[in-house]
Amino acid sequence: MRTVAFHTLGCKVNQYETEAMEELFEKNNYSIVNENDIADIYVINTCTVTNLSDRKSRQFIRKAKRLNKNGVIAVVGCYSQVSPSEVEKIDGVDVIIGTSDRRRIVELCERAMDTNEIINVVQNIKTYKKFEKIDIDDIKSKTRAYIKIQDGCNQFCSYCIIPYARGPIRSRAIDDIIEETKKLSHAGFKEVILTGIHVASYGRDLKNIQLIDIIEQIGNIDGIERIRLSSVEPTLINEEFMKSIARVGKVCDHFHLSLQSGSNSVLKRMNRKYTSEIYKEKVELIRKYMPDAGITTDIIVGFPGETDEEFKETCDFVNEIKFSRIHVFKYSPRKGTPAAKYPDQIDGNVKNERSDKLIELGNKLAFEFMNRFKDRNLDVLFEEANKNNIDLHEGYTTNYIRVAANSNISIIGEIKSTRIVDIQNDLLIGEILH
Repeated sequence: MRTVAFHTLGCKVNQYETEAMEELFEKNNYSIVNENDIADIYVINTCTVTNLSDRKSRQFIRKAKRLNKNGVIAVVGCYSQVSPSEVEKIDGVDVIIGTSDRRRIVELCERAMDTNEIINVVQNIKTYKKFEKIDIDDIKSKTRAYIKIQDGCNQFCSYCIIPYARGPIRSRAIDDIIEETKKLSHAGFKEVILTGIHVASYGRDLKNIQLIDIIEQIGNIDGIERIRLSSVEPTLINEEFMKSIARVGKVCDHFHLSLQSGSNSVLKRMNRKYTSEIYKEKVELIRKYMPDAGITTDIIVGFPGETDEEFKETCDFVNEIKFSRIHVFKYSPRKGTPAAKYPDQIDGNVKNERSDKLIELGNKLAFEFMNRFKDRNLDVLFEEANKNNIDLHEGYTTNYIRVAANSNISIIGEIKSTRIVDIQNDLLIGEILH
């Protein structure tokens, strides 16, 4: 039996697409092996968000060549899409696929294996108008399942390469999404996560369909008890949307609401489509309908020209919003984006200082948010047993707090009412009530 190894960089969408490609190989009688093993084929599913992502991709290509000098190396994804000629020049690369044509990966790898030719099928992603469907029939996880509902982005934030790597918005047919969700329900999944490159834009390229239409239809599927949204833009949130998801009753009270900066002048330079005032209105609207909602976000520090005052505005805004968790990124110039050419690039030491300060603030707010739920009963979907203590089970609340509780029988995949009794590090400690 031939073997294939995968190395995946980047976002949840990439992880979903890797799982789909793994299944394609398995259906063609390949065995999936660890990325550090000797394999007949190595697939590197790349990210290109930062120059560091590109470098990590190149490092693993070289590592794969050392593991098996005769192995076929396929480079797939965003880095290949943006820089196909650069990838083609890397010694050992046999197959280059961008962010389309991944359904052909087995065929292309086998052709490279038989002919020893370099195969490059990267096309102009800007011309793509249809969502490329790659089915997953056997989800590796058994508690929460990702469903990719769209691809592409039309936002063109000044720091971001993704629109150039993923192309324009393409929405998946709603019937396909519902069919996959029903399969997941029959397989025993209780929670689905709607994911994509720009989830909030779902349906803009289709007629008379919006994200809420998917949510409402999934809400009618028996067995699915939780619907979670991956990262969304603040512009998605309005009164009608919140009323609608409240009626569905299955949508998790957790929103990863992209911020990037709390300073309006920085947001303008970033080409974001909102102000801090608008963002705050959206958060207040969420909390009006879901008072315990977890609001998580991403923030970039050290964006070109960011002054001490602008950074202070961000810190003050973060403190005002009271996020449940923040992810802090130090700005890294990405070749091919407008911001990479902006004047007043920020010194690395300043970025480090700002990052440390914001992380410290984020940790404080995360603790405050978790502490609100001490001595309360929360529903927890338990996902795994602790590696060091099989009786200690861990899972997540609807508002995305990790909880650990003891059970002498397996409760993986079950939603249990749990009394919160303590906080330890990043965990709520609970006692199962039933």
